[in-house]
Order: sequence, then C-alpha cells, then structure tokens
Amino acid sequence: QDALILLTTKVPATSAALAPIAPLVRDDTTILSLQNGLGSERIATEALAHRGIVLRGVTQFGAIFERPGTIRYMVTGYTIIEQHERSERIARVLSAAGLDCRISRDMAADVWQKLIFNCVVNPITAMMGCEVGAIADPGLDPLKELIIAECLAVAAAEGVTLAIDFLPRINEVFASSRNIASMLQDLRRARPTEIDYLNGAVAALGAERNLPCPVNAGLTSIVKAMERHAHHSSQRKRSSRNRFSRDLASSLRAPPANASFS
Repeated sequence: QDALILLTTKVPATSAALAPIAPLVRDDTTILSLQNGLGSERIATEALAHRGIVLRGVTQFGAIFERPGTIRYMVTGYTIIEQHERSERIARVLSAAGLDCRISRDMAADVWQKLIFNCVVNPITAMMGCEVGAIADPGLDPLKELIIAECLAVAAAEGVTLAIDFLPRINEVFASSRNIASMLQDLRRARPTEIDYLNGAVAALGAERNLPCPVNAGLTSIVKAMERHAHHSSQRKRSSRNRFSRDLASSLRAPPANASFS
C-alpha cells in the first residue's frame, strides 16, 4: 500500500527529520513537503537517496509554539499541492481531515507568492520583536517595496510570473494578525531560522543571475547575526544554570561523618 509522508519541519531540520525513516522509504512512497522557502525538495530528495517521490506544497496555517505539547492555533488556512498523478488522492485525504487541500495550477508561482510574503514579514517582524500585524505600519512600506522588487526580479529571471500587487496585499492580509512569525519564534528559542531559504535564497539566486539583491542579502546578514547572538546567549544562560545547580548541590551535600558542631 502506498505511503504518504507529510514533511512539515523547518527546512534546516529536514535531513535530521528524514534520517530515521529513510531506510523505510520505498519507490512508491510519496513525501509531501509543506515547508517554507526554496530548496526543501532538493534537500529531502538527497536525504532519502532519491527514493520515493517528493512533491511540493505550501500551507497557510499560522500557529504559535507555546511549550512542548501545546501549540496555539492562530490562523485557519488552506494547503496547495503540486499537480501529479497522486495529487488528487492526497488532496481528498487531507480535505477529509479538514485541511482544505487544493491542487495547484502553477506550483512555482504559489511557492514564490508565499516566499515573498515570508521574505517581507519574517525578517522585519523578527528584527522588531513584534506581532505580525505590525508589518502593516506605513513607515515600513519603502523597505517592503525594496524587498518585493528584488524578489520579483529574481522570480522573473527564474521564469515565474506573479500578477499580484504585493504591498497592499501584505498590508491588508496581515494588519490584524496577532500571530508571531516563525522566524521570531525560532530566535526566541535560539534555534536556526529559515532565513537562508527565504531572503538568503533570493539573494543567492540573484547573484547567479547577475541581479544584485542588496536588501535581501542585508536582511539575511542581520538575521544570521541575531541567530549567533541568540545561540551565544542561550549557551551563557545554560552554563550559568549548570553552575548554579553545581553550587547548590555542593552546599546541600551532607557533611563528613567526622564533622563536629559546636
């Protein structure tokens, strides 16, 4: 019987997530990548040693990780998957489970559309340390326009046409959002972000196409620096907690049997 694997991890965790199940994947296994950014299919394919069929999809759900076992569901969305002979069956199964799954007419355009939303919303709100709704601040419009323009230029060079006016769409869609972008959630937990697969991927593709993307490259550098700071801060806190635990244990250790008290 055909197996379906839903790949929903952050992109940096793809290889580690697939490693334990890679030996179980057969040629008739379908892996549906519902991850952000560019390049997740390639990483999954390589991690599985080219076994199985890796399909691409995008999903629009929003949630906040509060603690292990508790996720606050913030945004009801839909899921789009690429056209394939297996897609209709997969869409029926996911829709029956309440996930509103649709088959894309242009998967590349759908991937780039969400990519551009993420390239704008994630790094800016992560640097501001705020809810997603703050992205609609008109004072941020010039920066958003620069990000969008670079993304559209690279998309066009990749043969992807996007007939969307992104700036007003972003301001309208996200203005009332109380969600916390995944990039900020990652930084707060000292985890690697997906910046290399969002703005970083746009800048890298731009370089290949001789299309400079200084804004996306700059945002990538800033977020990478924030990652390093969060990691070092987390290590210092962990070291401090360990030192406190050792000191506490030492102070509570029972006195030697021959100790005398006056």
